[in-house]
Amino acid sequence: MKPRLYEYASRLSRRRFLKGATALGAASALPAGLMPKPASAQDNLRARILAIPGVGQGSPTDAHWQQVGELCLGATKANVAEGEFAGVELTFMGLNNQNLHNLLFRGFLKPWEAYTGARINWIDLAQADYNSRLQQSIATGTVDFDILEMGAPFEGDTAGRGLLDEMPDWVSAQIDDSDLVGYLQPPVGTWNGKKYRITIDGDCHTFAYRKDYFGEGAIGGAEVPRTWQQVNAVSKALVGQTDPLTGLPAHGYLDPLKGWGGFGFYFICNRAAAYVKHPDDRAWLFDPDTMKPRVNNPGWVQAIQDVMDLIATPGAYPADQINADPGTTAFSQFLAGTGSMLMWWGDVGSSARTSDTSVVGDVVGFGINPGSERRYNSAAGAWEETANEAPVMAYIGWGIYVTSRVSGDEKKRKAAWSAAAHLGGKDLSLWTAAYPSGFQPYRNSHFNYEEWEAAGYDRAFVEDYLGSNADSYNHPNAAIEPRIPGIFQYYSVAEDELAKGFAGQYKSAQETADAIAAAWEKITDQIGRDNQIALYKASLGM
Repeated sequence: MKPRLYEYASRLSRRRFLKGATALGAASALPAGLMPKPASAQDNLRARILAIPGVGQGSPTDAHWQQVGELCLGATKANVAEGEFAGVELTFMGLNNQNLHNLLFRGFLKPWEAYTGARINWIDLAQADYNSRLQQSIATGTVDFDILEMGAPFEGDTAGRGLLDEMPDWVSAQIDDSDLVGYLQPPVGTWNGKKYRITIDGDCHTFAYRKDYFGEGAIGGAEVPRTWQQVNAVSKALVGQTDPLTGLPAHGYLDPLKGWGGFGFYFICNRAAAYVKHPDDRAWLFDPDTMKPRVNNPGWVQAIQDVMDLIATPGAYPADQINADPGTTAFSQFLAGTGSMLMWWGDVGSSARTSDTSVVGDVVGFGINPGSERRYNSAAGAWEETANEAPVMAYIGWGIYVTSRVSGDEKKRKAAWSAAAHLGGKDLSLWTAAYPSGFQPYRNSHFNYEEWEAAGYDRAFVEDYLGSNADSYNHPNAAIEPRIPGIFQYYSVAEDELAKGFAGQYKSAQETADAIAAAWEKITDQIGRDNQIALYKASLGM
């Protein structure tokens, strides 16, 4: 048996990880509907696209993206006549980080452009630049894009200001959005009862670890760490040892210490959520009645202190970790063979086996966010000596949105939604879940193990990888962030203050946390406290 992860919370029914297993335990929270069924033309299409280029055949190229896009045009052809959008030009704003996102979209949409006659112009943004570019467009009233790749946390900033176009009913049917996993169903993607989002991603953080570091006689110990307390202890104990795969210095957990346009804040959230997300309380970032920040309570301070302890331990982190952002920790460090533990979005799982630069595909394992041996109860203002788990639903997934720029031009509006629907198609989405794309499994239909096996994944790996996603999505104490205006203003300033704390500009973790809380209070007052309270409560279902 593989070491059991996170087993201490017996009341939380969840999958037990099995080494080399071919079946799930009875407590599985995986989506239903995976019973064998007769082969169909749709099944054959899915098998065909999963064979492009084939797991273990290297990184996909633009030619492969175009091939997948062409094969998945059936739904478009059912709703759009050939050449129907001739003369239409659309502008699409999205990411280009890690050579993914927009670069794939270009390939997927080239066949769509050729069939429909429309033309797409591109605005490519680095992840660190995304929030500032979007906020600038909103603040100045200069939205210069018709289609937008955006995460659900920004819906308050966009849908809440009337900047998005409402989704037509035919789009919802074309993409089969009933297939989305539960936590991505409405109210996510909606505002005031209107639907705006085509989901293309799931975005929970999961735990990736090196199996060659753990086990009997391994340098990291007999068992995989299952709490943040154990993660830090192992990271310190590995100092001075040698990586079993590369022969270079061994390292434990890879914290990104450099900001990433607000997105880096999610990584301190992983540590903090285990300490502060109480099962009896939906809130963990702010007090829902006052919007008073909780980011400086003892649980958050402990999370910051964890990182500071590793910074103060020579050799615990790779050299120059102070300049490592999350992209570095995943793609330049972990997948390239540096470090033994990482929290990241699920694309680390698909990239491990399908990227030219990954060397850890045969030794990587997965789990949910490490827990804690104790938890802080904000309502009681005291620690409880009770174990706790809280996977972080970091960013609630990328989606494709159409802006209100096209609302007055029905031909352009239909073209924009057709392009978006092509990218959010059910079959195409399976390919993006299985290959490097920037996205991770997010539909119930993505959890059919047989499809992944047929593509070249071995059963044990795919059960481990998909299971870590499903266990996080379905966890009863998942930490879900609010869809409120200004959320990335909060995150960005938190990154700035954390950077000062990690660099030693503040005297302590508490002082660092207090600085974040003070900055958050100013943002809340600027936006309007009463309105934020109302929206925050609504986002929590209160």
